[in-house]
Amino acid sequence: MSRRAKTAVYGLLCVLCVPFVFPTWWMVTSSFKPVSDIFAFPPSLLPGRWDVSAYRQVFQLQPFAQQYWNSLSIALVVTAGTMAVAALAGYAFARIRFPGQNVLFFVVLLGLLIPSEVTIVPLFQMFNGWGLTDTHWPLILVPIFGAPSVLATFIMRQFFISLPGELEEAARVDGLGRFGTFARVALPLARPALGAVAVFTFLHSWNLYLEPIVYLSSPEKFTLPQVLTQFVDAYGGPMWNVQLAAASMTAIPVLVVFVVAQRQFIEGLAHTGLKG
Repeated sequence: MSRRAKTAVYGLLCVLCVPFVFPTWWMVTSSFKPVSDIFAFPPSLLPGRWDVSAYRQVFQLQPFAQQYWNSLSIALVVTAGTMAVAALAGYAFARIRFPGQNVLFFVVLLGLLIPSEVTIVPLFQMFNGWGLTDTHWPLILVPIFGAPSVLATFIMRQFFISLPGELEEAARVDGLGRFGTFARVALPLARPALGAVAVFTFLHSWNLYLEPIVYLSSPEKFTLPQVLTQFVDAYGGPMWNVQLAAASMTAIPVLVVFVVAQRQFIEGLAHTGLKG
């Protein structure tokens, strides 16, 4: 491709990305504006005067640091647990032959077709009976063994199916058992697929909204999506600059995960055959 053609392509891509970048830019810059300037028309790209008072109010009105840690710790635990469960289940469905294997995998995939709104009430009754409501356990256990884990299992199964059988034969010749083959041969090769699973799972857990508002009632145990609805004035109206400041801080881990894991995410989907 000539230099002129590359310049034209990059210019076109910059224009096309504006509708996607502008909302995020508006959110971050508006968090530094007074409320009266947020909805000014035409919208300004930069604040006339940078004001950080909204960021101070975020921590004054809510225990935001604790709530931030709640979301981060839950997302990390769920991501690690889902990766472990999905890797083991995906390897079993891909490389171990047993009666009813395909039927069982089909039943597992049916979990993707059941909306969370259908199961939220019986799950609440179950956790309430166990005394686990208003704790973080439901937000950890349900994603690890629910629909996000099903999708992760599918991704891992597709990756392990693509591995050559000669690798397992060589491992058996070297004296490795089934678990040794999984841990020392298959799992190290599955890093791209595990990266895709980690991105999917972290973002899903980080953005959970329905489950926290059902299971949690104490402000110090809230997660960030739940907290964003709490910044209202005395009349119940939204405090726009404070909400935008909280939303901007909430978006930071999502952007970091995407930037850091972008290559692994694309490689993982390519290796599992999901790109087509």
